[in-house]
Amino acid sequence: MFAATRPEDLASRETLLSMSGLDFMRAILDGTLSQPPITQVMDYALDRVADGEVAFRGTPAFRHCNPMGGVHGGWYGTLLDSCMACAVMTKVPKGAWYSTLEYKINVTRALPVGVEVLAIGTVDHAGRSTAVAHGILRGAADGRLYATGSTTCLIMTPR
Repeated sequence: MFAATRPEDLASRETLLSMSGLDFMRAILDGTLSQPPITQVMDYALDRVADGEVAFRGTPAFRHCNPMGGVHGGWYGTLLDSCMACAVMTKVPKGAWYSTLEYKINVTRALPVGVEVLAIGTVDHAGRSTAVAHGILRGAADGRLYATGSTTCLIMTPR
């Protein structure tokens, strides 16, 4: 797998619309298409893809801390937004795409710097124009719950 470092590394609109969302996510997982550049900045990567479920694996570093030295809530939110929205992407038909309309997270405990986590997103509903998913952020080694989330996404097709 590789992460995009230039705009031209990202899949074109034509490529995106030429495949189902599930095929698109599988192409990122197998390295045919690049991971988004944010994965480098936030130190996480796509871990697995299935119909209606996507997982990312990541480890927060000191650079992801807030002024008090704790992992910034934005790190939790970014991983949860990614896994939930990409789970929705697996349900998007060929010729369409999605966009996050809103998401919410609940931090259940502080995540120590250096602890590897799995962010798992699961689709609850995917309709013609909207989808709803939930996510969990757990310690990769011990399964400890660090945060949960939910999202609503729009599914769009060109006119």
